[in-house]
Amino acid sequence: MYKLLIKRLLDFLMAIIGLVILSPVFIVVYIILYFSNDGKPFFFQSRPGKDEIIFNIIKFKTMNDKKDENGNLLPDVQRITSIGRFIRKTSLDEIPQLINVLKGDMSVIGPRPLLIMYLPLYSEEQATRHNIRPGITGWAQVNGRNAITWKQKFTYDVYYVNNLSFLLDLKILFMTLKKVILKDGVNSSDEFTMQKFTGEDN
Repeated sequence: MYKLLIKRLLDFLMAIIGLVILSPVFIVVYIILYFSNDGKPFFFQSRPGKDEIIFNIIKFKTMNDKKDENGNLLPDVQRITSIGRFIRKTSLDEIPQLINVLKGDMSVIGPRPLLIMYLPLYSEEQATRHNIRPGITGWAQVNGRNAITWKQKFTYDVYYVNNLSFLLDLKILFMTLKKVILKDGVNSSDEFTMQKFTGEDN
């Protein structure tokens, strides 16, 4: 009952409440990024959701689009802006995903939506992470986020899918708030994003 109906209802309500409460922050960040990113405050990227259905995730844009002499984007660490660094450390870049939650693309809590290019690389067990809606935060995020290996991350994701419950969601929600306040586990070492996933044992 919770998984099929109540969770989606709670997601919708939390997304509305979250957007209302955070609207002043949303507007301020939007204006700052609009001018610092040449009129592009948002970052859109196609990600696989529930049942591997593709949707566009929405985040605040924290990196510029600078490229090398070959036309390839520079490494993340070279493209992140000073304001983008602050926005990431405070997790403010995640706020627009509440719009994804309202649309039904995502849940507040669930496995993080990863890149489409990873879909063929999952084992059968790892692929079960797509049996439910992806989330803004999840069991893997409160247990290490970018500081853990891909194998550990998928283990946490599969555990969540198999043990989804109101009490587990409540636990993850409180652990997420604690990590956001303490700015804990946002990045691994000096990297701003995880290393690319290349296969089951990565």
